Amino acid sequence: MSTPASDFLRVVTERGYLHQCTDLEGLDAHARSGPITGYIGFDCTADSLHVGSLVSIMLLRWLQKTGHKPVVLLGGGTSRIGDPSGRDESRQLLTDEQIATNMAGIGKVFQKFLTFGDGPTDAIMVNNADWLDDLAYIPFLRDFGRHFSVNRMLTFDSVRLRLEREQPLTFLEFNYMILQAYDFLELARRMNMTLQMGGSDQWGNIVNGVELARRVDGRQLFGLTTPLVTTAGGEKMGKTAKGAVWLNEERLSAYDYWQFWRNTADQDVGRFLRLFTELPLAEIERLERLEGQELNDAKKVLADAATALCHGEAAAANAAEIARRTFEEGALDSGLPTLEISEAELRAGLPAFELFRRAGLAESNAEARRLVRGKGARLNDKIIEVEDVRITSDDLQDGMLKLSAGRKRHVLVRPA
Repeated sequence: MSTPASDFLRVVTERGYLHQCTDLEGLDAHARSGPITGYIGFDCTADSLHVGSLVSIMLLRWLQKTGHKPVVLLGGGTSRIGDPSGRDESRQLLTDEQIATNMAGIGKVFQKFLTFGDGPTDAIMVNNADWLDDLAYIPFLRDFGRHFSVNRMLTFDSVRLRLEREQPLTFLEFNYMILQAYDFLELARRMNMTLQMGGSDQWGNIVNGVELARRVDGRQLFGLTTPLVTTAGGEKMGKTAKGAVWLNEERLSAYDYWQFWRNTADQDVGRFLRLFTELPLAEIERLERLEGQELNDAKKVLADAATALCHGEAAAANAAEIARRTFEEGALDSGLPTLEISEAELRAGLPAFELFRRAGLAESNAEARRLVRGKGARLNDKIIEVEDVRITSDDLQDGMLKLSAGRKRHVLVRPA
């Protein structure tokens, strides 16, 4: 297909969001005919989303920015089962109270990226428990189960990969794709939903929904997926040595979020600018042509823009200033992540490796010891030579300690 005529699909293709579509030309024509309503589903497995969900969130944002209506579907019902896609084992079953708490936390993420309201292109948030909880089992199987072939369901990645690895797949999980397909049909009936989007691992589930609506109601629906985004090193987006890169500040500070983007690999800068910012493409092309030390400027632009979207422009500017003072002036700034240690402990002293572990700069004591042996651990910008040297209150500077793992990860330690 040539360049799409609709603004939405033009953005999707130019910026790298498109992986698969059930009918690209049909969806392009549909998007030109007037505002369409599209959704992405998010199960409530934690009280925040992380960067691994950010492509989907940005896709909803672009849907709205190009004149269409985004819908966030929270899986209050399907979270009771757990999506088997991309999993080697069953998810831990959550209580209704845990799901409600997680739903509230996830809802706060979308308030930062979408405009909610009652207008024709304002975002809305819905909960699939509203219809799934009331389903009667036998009538549901009779009306909808007959449209699904077990033979075909076994070919979808979410099922096939689990079976090939000889990992158990419960009947509960096997039902997930049927419920997700039913969600699409129900949303089409309730609010004229015509588009479901999601990651590439959701392709089979989305196609099921498109086909179910055609068979049951004769509706034409569309599905679109985004590519799996990995870093240049092959890691999945959203994971670091320190853990998940969360989108809620209660889970991860704006400064640490800024630093995550600032530490982007050189090869990823242009792609991440397209996916995770709204900078014009011409400006992105200029930035990705930079080389050497100048490429760091592009990484700072990426960090500023991505953090402003998630935490606001003031938080992004503050994080950038903290980083400037820390790295360019060597200042100890109170905006860095902080660990409080009792005065009594500091007076007695703690082994360096233990303090680095407690500060979150190493996952374990063994990892902290390796960090010291590799000359990657610093105290107040000086390399620590001995892994079990005791760090005490005598090492305080301006009332604090500055711990550094490499040149980009820092934590301040204060006496409590």
